[in-house]
Amino acid sequence: MSDTEEDSTCSDGWPINEDWLMEVLKKHHEVRSGISITEFKVRQGCQEGVNNLSDILAVAVVYEFEGNENEQDRARQSLDIVIKLLPQDPFSRYFVTEAQFDLREIKFYTSILPDLMAFQEQHFPKEHGNMVISVPTCFYTQYAPGAATGRLSLVSPDPPESILVLEDMRSLGFRGANFTTGLTLGQTEAAIRAIVTIHALSLGLKIKKQVDLNEKYPFLFQTTRATESYQQLVEQGMPQLTKFLERTPGYGNELKALTKIRPKTKQLIETLLQPIEPMGLITHTDFWCNNLLFRSESDRTDSCTVLDWQMVTYSRPTNDLALLLISSLPSSTRRQHTSRLLDLYYGALKTYCLKMDVDIEAELGYSRNKMDCEYRQSLLLALLLCIGSVDIAIGNGAAEQRLLDVLRDFHDEGILGLEGCA
Repeated sequence: MSDTEEDSTCSDGWPINEDWLMEVLKKHHEVRSGISITEFKVRQGCQEGVNNLSDILAVAVVYEFEGNENEQDRARQSLDIVIKLLPQDPFSRYFVTEAQFDLREIKFYTSILPDLMAFQEQHFPKEHGNMVISVPTCFYTQYAPGAATGRLSLVSPDPPESILVLEDMRSLGFRGANFTTGLTLGQTEAAIRAIVTIHALSLGLKIKKQVDLNEKYPFLFQTTRATESYQQLVEQGMPQLTKFLERTPGYGNELKALTKIRPKTKQLIETLLQPIEPMGLITHTDFWCNNLLFRSESDRTDSCTVLDWQMVTYSRPTNDLALLLISSLPSSTRRQHTSRLLDLYYGALKTYCLKMDVDIEAELGYSRNKMDCEYRQSLLLALLLCIGSVDIAIGNGAAEQRLLDVLRDFHDEGILGLEGCA
């Protein structure tokens, strides 16, 4: 979210008024009355970088609990929230609603997350250690499909309407990473610790409760629909990447390899999105630095909060790892520390699952070597997803070089030649 936007009391087409905020506060505190709003400020808000799937407002509210005659005795509180709405741009709005990106994120917070928290409470007691689900608190959601109205309503909304109200993590000291420089090693470790919690809990829920996650959560980004959406983005990005490589000396081999891959991208995406059972679980599937916020802790470690769950999918865990490491790490960090970072992930996944009485090695036949094989396959999917958003990198010298380094490494390692991707 940007710190440079000017404050305002409204955003074009979306009036944020006191009555609407009052209803949000009442729902949050589970009361029907007894709250008065002292002041509030609204400004345009955007997660660090560009967000094409939502229009975002940041709201700061100061309010009091009524009941005391003495004004000084009233308990004054403040709340910083982020309100995510459908894009006002007609093309973006159609893209989001047709693929149900907005519904998917709302359902993550209202369906998946409560189930994971309940499962954690039952099967991962606190005495087993610290296992934090690192996502913002959700205060309010509203969804209705149909024709546009462009106004906020808490009662009987006119469709389509999609509202998601989340805690503004900036108020807790979280900040976005710098895409140009890439993640630090500490930030990367924090991101891995954050995502492995979701992976482990969803896997535990599937195994312990014998649940088919795709049936339980039919709103997940299904493989066919996800393939079509990603393929559309790849077809938009591939010509840009081709032109960029054509004017960049020394990358002819990489360009030839991409040209050979291009007719196969849809089939590759569909294949690589498919989970490899029994390790299919809930994945973020858009897991890169612009969807993460970080905070430095007193023990010199970093904490990470994971945002933007519009593409939540039932897939293979290595898809999240691969996208993070090739999109968001400086080349030197990726080349030097990938093996250790995969060790960190595997060790945490194994440990968390064991504490939930799920042995991924003995019961599920998973191993560090199998994860390496799946990770190698996921690297190609991650590259294709990066190509779909290549406009973010082109024109940014550091990001361009990071992309070139990935292409060179993938060519040298046979990944662009589809070795090991069958």
